[in-house]
Amino acid sequence: MSWNENLFSSQLTSLQGQIGYTFADDSLLVQAMTHRSFANEMGDADIDNERLEFLGDAVLELIVSKALYEKFDRMTEGQMTRARAAIVRAETLAEAALQLGLGEILRLGRGELATGGQQKESVLSAGLEALLGAIYLDGGFDQAAGAVVRLLGDRFDSPGELTALDPKSRLQEEMQSRQAGTPVYDVVQRSGPAHATQFVVEVKVGSRSLGTGEGTSRKAAETEAAQGALENLDK
Repeated sequence: MSWNENLFSSQLTSLQGQIGYTFADDSLLVQAMTHRSFANEMGDADIDNERLEFLGDAVLELIVSKALYEKFDRMTEGQMTRARAAIVRAETLAEAALQLGLGEILRLGRGELATGGQQKESVLSAGLEALLGAIYLDGGFDQAAGAVVRLLGDRFDSPGELTALDPKSRLQEEMQSRQAGTPVYDVVQRSGPAHATQFVVEVKVGSRSLGTGEGTSRKAAETEAAQGALENLDK
């Protein structure tokens, strides 16, 4: 897929309508939508979105922390920490980016496109963070906070789900309570092409196998393995 300047400009206009924010300095938006692979092909590393991603990550954490503090006045520090982690994790951000169609807008190099970069969790989540960093620089904290609410607001609707421990953390706590040792996750199989690799992961404590899981990322496979292990322990 080749990059089309007119299409890109049209997509940026549409994106601003979707996020409810119009940039005063649209060069920030262009930079936010420029992956390092594209910048390298253009011979200008200064136009990639990595610095904006760095800023956006920090801005997002502050916005989410403030929103949780104000919305849930009975949450403990530990609960707020888990809730924030659930909202700002790469999987959640990538889902929001997909809903925006960010994968189709991001300027990616030919190699990144060929390996499925438009659907990669890491690329999509980084693009969304860069977008938030650009909004912060262009319009300030309140505008960035408004964008976060529009993009991620529904993630605040289920505090019980937000504060629940993820399967890997629950398994680790369970093993600690049994004084059984620390779970170790090993990739036992990789299959499929580079842009759609399937991982199979086994979780063990010592020499004892507790369960296996499969997913399109190592993290997803580890989570499924931990969930399976918890279910096996209850049998």
